[in-house]
Amino acid sequence: MVAPEPGSSTTLANPGVSWLPDTPTPLEEPIFLMTTAAQGVSGFFVWTALLITCQQIYMHLQCYSVPNEQRHIVRILFIVPIYAFDSWLSLLFFTNDQYYIYFNTVRDCYEAFVIYNFLSLCYEYLGGESAIMSEIRGKSIESSCMYGTCCLWGKTYSIGFLRFCKQATLQFCVVKPLMAIITVVLQAFGKYKDGDFNVASGYLYVMIIYNISVSLSLYALFLFYFATRDLLSPYSPVLKFFMVKSVIFLSFWQGMLLAILEKCGAIPKISVADVSVGEGTVAAGYQNFIVCIEMFFAAIALRYAFTSKVYRDKRVDAQVLAYGPYGRCAPMKSISSSLKETMNPNDIVQDAIHNFSPAYQQYTQQSTLDRSTPWHQGHGVSRTHSATSVRDTEKTLLLSSDDEF
Repeated sequence: MVAPEPGSSTTLANPGVSWLPDTPTPLEEPIFLMTTAAQGVSGFFVWTALLITCQQIYMHLQCYSVPNEQRHIVRILFIVPIYAFDSWLSLLFFTNDQYYIYFNTVRDCYEAFVIYNFLSLCYEYLGGESAIMSEIRGKSIESSCMYGTCCLWGKTYSIGFLRFCKQATLQFCVVKPLMAIITVVLQAFGKYKDGDFNVASGYLYVMIIYNISVSLSLYALFLFYFATRDLLSPYSPVLKFFMVKSVIFLSFWQGMLLAILEKCGAIPKISVADVSVGEGTVAAGYQNFIVCIEMFFAAIALRYAFTSKVYRDKRVDAQVLAYGPYGRCAPMKSISSSLKETMNPNDIVQDAIHNFSPAYQQYTQQSTLDRSTPWHQGHGVSRTHSATSVRDTEKTLLLSSDDEF
């Protein structure tokens, strides 16, 4: 009887024996991910995506005419530079088993931030909580298996419904960074390895918590879209919703698929000369290479999904009224101030307090703008002339609501 060769998946016909190899045969030759060509190809797509997105961000900051909306749009657009550059750096340090974990921590933290900002942008499109409640309050929730509302049959829309949508997305903003930090700590103590579903490894538990949190967040977004799809129709919500979901959740499930392939032995480790790369790092390398290419197409799609044209037209109209047919370009100081304003997390902190504090559970928010007219040469500037130089101070009113979800 001839003994099977080492590494072969052929076993005796024994139902208790796995048909998968215990250990994938290591590759002794460099793979594509280790070559200069892989770094060059991914770099081309990454830097092209960066140029496209940074130019779009600049256009929004230059035409910063609706801060409440554009604040969230700029934050969403930053996902392309962060995802692309993070993945490219991970590829450049591919032969190190740990570097990509730290790079991906930044990416993980920001993607939760993007989900929250997308929901907040939809709120701003519709005028805020109070405006949304005035449209949907008391309406029966349509039962639909597609949108997961079959279990809500007989219920009506209320402030509790909007509160749940916000809370479900905000919890992801907490869970995602927390799990990223835990991953780094487990990695430092040798208790974390990508694709290792062993009960003694932290990867299994991190993925379980990730899946529960991301599923709850996605469900909340679906519920909100289902309730307000008619109200959001003038803002082309389908393309925006599809782009945000595909960028974040497609990359998540890609990683899960590669981890499963690794566990099945389809992705072997690499042992070349003095370089040894584990299976988990190889799977993460393929994921990062794919993300680098995907971000190029995401940058193009986001350019159409979150166009700056509508805001540019509003600014031009205001400048024509104030300065004549040639208008006036926004100064760099104004652009830098707008960028600083978009990065201010104060609105997120206030929103978290409002949505989780028991004291505010029965109140809806209504944002107003207190416009203070600047003075020029000792005289108040006219409303027409101050269209582009007026300072907007956002105030929030709390309106009582007496219903529950």
